[in-house]
Amino acid sequence: MTRYIYATNRSWTLDAFARRRGELEGDWLVVTSPEDLKAALVVSTPRYVFFPHWSHIVPKSVLDSVECVCFHMTDVPYGRGGSPLQNLIERGHTETRLTALRMSEELDAGPVYLKVPMSLDGSATEIFERMADLAIDLMTQIMRDEPQPVPQAGPVGETFTRRTAEQSVLPSKGSLETINDHIRMLDAEGYPHAFLEHGDFRLVFRDSNICDDGTVQAQVRFVRQRQENGS
Repeated sequence: MTRYIYATNRSWTLDAFARRRGELEGDWLVVTSPEDLKAALVVSTPRYVFFPHWSHIVPKSVLDSVECVCFHMTDVPYGRGGSPLQNLIERGHTETRLTALRMSEELDAGPVYLKVPMSLDGSATEIFERMADLAIDLMTQIMRDEPQPVPQAGPVGETFTRRTAEQSVLPSKGSLETINDHIRMLDAEGYPHAFLEHGDFRLVFRDSNICDDGTVQAQVRFVRQRQENGS
């Protein structure tokens, strides 16, 4: 039976795999850390290692020894780099393509297996959940057809940079749509949510939506940043 590895460290990709495992042929190992991945590759040589969402550098020794497939949320070569979801929404994109590509030492520069359209509607959590299901669809096609990945074509265009926590501060200018986009694109586990500083407090925003009257509604949580003198 053909062996595969599913490498991820996010709940939405783990949930998608658990829900759809019955659709996937073959023998599977699920790993959630670099240490788990290293141990799994010692005892077996999989046909593919799939990385639907991975926050670690994959060593060159691994890339050279097994076919590693990652999933990037842009129509590469446009948008290589970090924080693609946030960078796309910040630039006004409402649709993108989820790209399955062979991993290489150069970030997001490997040859492409498949691409599929993907909506950027909803919160970051909803978008990542959508991505996780689409990644499994692409995995299924790759396992079935074993396509030869094709080198990326065309100008590289804009390359994204990974966002910092300081960039999560709520913008003070722009439209209400800008405010809503800023809150929703950061609304997922593991990401610094939209916030404002107010004296001793940090106001953290989640669950935003545009109401029928055009206003933006969101949940706000007050977090005390420092203790008052004498308290």
